[in-house]
Amino acid sequence: MAFSFLTQELAIDLGTANTIIIHNDKIVVDEPSIIAIDQNTGKPKAIGKTARLMHGKTHENIKTIRPLRDGVIADFNAAEQMIRGMIKLTRSKNQFISPSLRMVVCIPSGSTEVEIRAVRDSSEHAGGRDVYMIYEPMAAALGIGIDVEAPEGNMVVDIGGGTTEIAVIALGGIVCNQSIRVAGDGFTYEIQQYMRHQHNIKIGERSAEDIKINVGSAISDLENPPEPYIVRGPNLMTALPVEVSVTSQEIAHCLDKSLAKIETAVLAVLEQTPPELYADIVQKGIFLTGGGALLRGLDTRLFNKINIPIHVSENPLHAVARGTGIALKNIGNFPFLLR
Repeated sequence: MAFSFLTQELAIDLGTANTIIIHNDKIVVDEPSIIAIDQNTGKPKAIGKTARLMHGKTHENIKTIRPLRDGVIADFNAAEQMIRGMIKLTRSKNQFISPSLRMVVCIPSGSTEVEIRAVRDSSEHAGGRDVYMIYEPMAAALGIGIDVEAPEGNMVVDIGGGTTEIAVIALGGIVCNQSIRVAGDGFTYEIQQYMRHQHNIKIGERSAEDIKINVGSAISDLENPPEPYIVRGPNLMTALPVEVSVTSQEIAHCLDKSLAKIETAVLAVLEQTPPELYADIVQKGIFLTGGGALLRGLDTRLFNKINIPIHVSENPLHAVARGTGIALKNIGNFPFLLR
């Protein structure tokens, strides 16, 4: 290919919480899905990690936006600027010609026509000439090394930032699936509410996220629980500063309802699964991917409820992105990619 430098191929995992871009089999961008916009000019001031540092700390001239909510684009303009900014990060400084882009972008399996169109339009406006889509559970399955075209059933549960995708995959297609809007962001919100009601302390999204990462748990009796996490913030009544120590047992109790919804959805998908595929799943187990799979004790909790072995994939945060990268290399061979 004499003109290969004129075409750049990118695999984009456009997530509610993080956006990951893969180019030439390498992760070149792994940033939070957030953009800071200058209110006076409408131009982006920062994207990714720098914008996340500003989140919740801005004055009236700067606005931080998370363009995706529940796995779909909620702010079209901000999403387009964010994608464009992130694509810029993949280019070398001395590249004068901006190459035409061929992209594979992953989308939630429960996306409506309108939501799919929004992703396609944003990607095209950001410079994509050939834009393909892949459903998230399919990408997750590819990313953890499952042979998706084999005549056997595999079940993937992908707990992302905005949605939890549950799908049974066989013969290169999704046999039955469910996409629910209970996921990482929901957990963060639950923790915020719990701290308000239980400890009378007001905390922001970032602090709640830190609690989730440090002491988040799905079961109260962990084998080796993490140390309690200290949270600081204003008392809701007096606005005086308070310090609260939070344990993993408390967080397990606080996330119980959300996790029960995920269990119910997994059982609902298993109910729809044809018996032959069901037998395959019982034998091979269920694969957990996405950031939510990192929640301590989640595999134990699901196993106790469903009685099917649960495997947490290694590096679950990047599984979907890796799968999207594999799809990019096999665009011609995978009939399940959407144009």
